[in-house]
Amino acid sequence: MRPDQFYPAGLGQENPHLLLEGMIIAAYAIRSNHAYIYIRGEFVNEARILEKAIAQAYEKGYLGKNILGSGFDLDIHVHRGAGAYVCGEETGLIESLEGKRGWPRIKPPFPAVAGAWQSPTIVNNVETLACVPSIMERGGAWFKSIGPEKSPGPKLYCLSGHIKNPGVYELPMGTNLKELIYEVGGGILNDRKLKAVIPGGSSVPVLTADEIDVAMDFESMAAAGSMLGSAGVIVMDENTCMVDALLNLIKFYRHESCGQCTPCREGTNWAERILLKIEHGEAEMKDIDLLEEVANHINFRTICPLGDAAAMPIQSFLKKFRPEFEAHVKQKKCPLNSRL
Repeated sequence: MRPDQFYPAGLGQENPHLLLEGMIIAAYAIRSNHAYIYIRGEFVNEARILEKAIAQAYEKGYLGKNILGSGFDLDIHVHRGAGAYVCGEETGLIESLEGKRGWPRIKPPFPAVAGAWQSPTIVNNVETLACVPSIMERGGAWFKSIGPEKSPGPKLYCLSGHIKNPGVYELPMGTNLKELIYEVGGGILNDRKLKAVIPGGSSVPVLTADEIDVAMDFESMAAAGSMLGSAGVIVMDENTCMVDALLNLIKFYRHESCGQCTPCREGTNWAERILLKIEHGEAEMKDIDLLEEVANHINFRTICPLGDAAAMPIQSFLKKFRPEFEAHVKQKKCPLNSRL
């Protein structure tokens, strides 16, 4: 089915009022009088668009005191964060919202019990909230008719990397990954062969070229040994050095680690150092085993999932592409250099 067969998500710049409407409905349902849109500080233009839309909503009487004579009050605020990736975790976001360092909290208590300023707080992403008005208008049965039974609804898929038609596409949940790459995305850039795909953002396990005939929904991706995550699809062609690709990911997670948990703070640093040795031809075979051991000691040993997000790519890259790591050690260089 085509994207235009679905009610548009209308996120961000295109239709900020759809997000605001979803927030108003959700706030009314739980009797909340204060709502916040947390947005990265770098998104200056998007923040201005939201602030303008909020001002328009106040002017029309959709926000503020006694909305449309209902007796319900609601104020919505835009809060610009400082660009910390870890604040994508709900309790880290709440800490930042309160004006503190964005360190994730130990749970329980969960935000629904003690969230912002120790008050019950519900945290949802904009994609979820933007679906609410459509569900209210068309009904739950309509929403469930889109995509698979256990994971219904439309989904925003982001295609990036070595793909002819990169971009964000709204399609049914459960769209086949192979179809997404070769039909929606137009295939691999320069008609090269596909080598690997990260299907759900940088933190999820990688899939090889022969594993992409899989539905992009939560259950199917789990069965394939990966995760749907954010549905951020990263496509890598045959010339991609998997050691370099992993090093790029781990540099990011090392930089974005908040430092609160020792396994993540120290583990991501050690992982980056080992990968640099492998990439530059300075490693021994035992370093590959050490890299895997470091990842195993990070996984499931941190307060928030950022540590897991760093460990899972290491584990999956070594599982699927270990010979390439070994070739770097044996040849004392990247074996792909001569082909590029």
